[in-house]
This record gives sequence, C-alpha cells and structure tokens, in this order.
Amino acid sequence: MDTKKILFSREEMYELNVERLKSRGVTVEDIALIAQKQQGRYTPNIDYTVCYESARKILSYPDAFHMIQLGIEIDELAEKGMLSSPLQEIIKSDLGLFGVDELLGLELAGNFGIIGKTNFGEIDVNKPGIISFLNEEGKKPGVCHTFLDDIVGALGACASTRVAQIYKAKDALDAEKPAK
Repeated sequence: MDTKKILFSREEMYELNVERLKSRGVTVEDIALIAQKQQGRYTPNIDYTVCYESARKILSYPDAFHMIQLGIEIDELAEKGMLSSPLQEIIKSDLGLFGVDELLGLELAGNFGIIGKTNFGEIDVNKPGIISFLNEEGKKPGVCHTFLDDIVGALGACASTRVAQIYKAKDALDAEKPAK
C-alpha cells in the first residue's frame, strides 16, 4: 500500500505551491503585482501589502493547490513529450481552440464569484506582468506554459477580488461611522 501523504494543511499547501511556482519562474510577488495593477484602477493608493497578503492567502486554498500542482505537471509532461497524441501536440502548441487551460483558470477564479471570473477574463485578455512573460516563454522550443499562464492569471484574479472585498468592507464600515 502506498503511504505517501495526500492531505496537507493550508501552510503546507502554501509552501508546496510557492515551491512549484518558483520552479517555473513565478513568485508570490508576481501574483500580488497583478492584483495591485488590476485593483489600482479602482482604488487609489492601493496598499501592496494587502495585495501580497491576498496572494499568500489564495495560495493556501485547496482548489488553488490542486490546480497549480495539476497544471504545472501537465505542462512539464508536455515539455518532456510524455503525453499521448493528439493531446501532446495540442497542449505543447497551446492551441487557441483547446480552452481547457482557461477552464481551469475560470473555475479557480469562480471561487470569488462572478467578479472573480470577470477579473480573470480581463487578466486573460490583457496578460499583465508575469503572464505576458509566461505566454511568450511558452512559445519557445522545449517550454510549455499552456496551463501555468492561465492558473497564474486566475490566482491574480482571486487576489484582486479579495483585495476589492477588503477595501469595500472597509468603505462600508467607514460609512457606518457617525460624522463628527
């Protein structure tokens, strides 16, 4: 019987995600910057620390853990030519009609409702920061980021939505305070 661990604490999932993302050139800071850029349009002087803490929090969620681990594994298998045809060619080329990579991203972003999904769509189209780099890098021979760029975009969308929720909750509390 296989006795390898399959259940992890949130801190363990966070650490495993950070390690796996780092192995592919992505940092927590990259995700926080996506959230800051997106929410900065709506919230002047947005605090980077809130964006960073939101990115950290998202990386500890089980859904994020499973999607990060699965998506990177698929990309790495494609880089090694270890998928069956025609999936090998479809994933390696990041075929625009494939869409399963976006589906994972959309599902992850959906943990933050319709706003999370909307934020993901905007990030997926505009490819800010590290996402643009991953998208271009993934076109090079021997490199595949078919799933990773969408997962990172979804992580940024989740962090961005969480930041918006934090600021809106603060605004609501401030509005309830009596005027002096």
